[in-house]
Amino acid sequence: QEQLVESGGGLVQAGGSLRLSCAASGRTFGTLAMGWFRQTPGKEREFVAAISRSGSITYFADSVKGRFTISRDNSKNTMYLQMNSLKPEDTALYYCAARSSVLGITSSRYDYWGQGTEVTVSS
Repeated sequence: QEQLVESGGGLVQAGGSLRLSCAASGRTFGTLAMGWFRQTPGKEREFVAAISRSGSITYFADSVKGRFTISRDNSKNTMYLQMNSLKPEDTALYYCAARSSVLGITSSRYDYWGQGTEVTVSS
């Protein structure tokens, strides 16, 4: 069983940056593909970024491509989301997720989820 805990959210002005972290507590982190999703009230959870087990392959939603970077440190059981040039439309609750397979963009195919960290971007 993998437990995931997000951190790093907060309030930032448009154009600013934040770095989210996702710490995993299990012993299988290196065998899991990881992803970031976000959700706003009344909307479905939206794919943001994903990273393969080794970190060699990454994938981004078009809405964040060129602004966000995803990375992981398997020695620290931690994944990161560096968010630059933030926009008010990036405001959401951000979740990290893990799956025992290759990276993917479909939330229903992820096995483990964190509780989320709030990101608010003011205009």
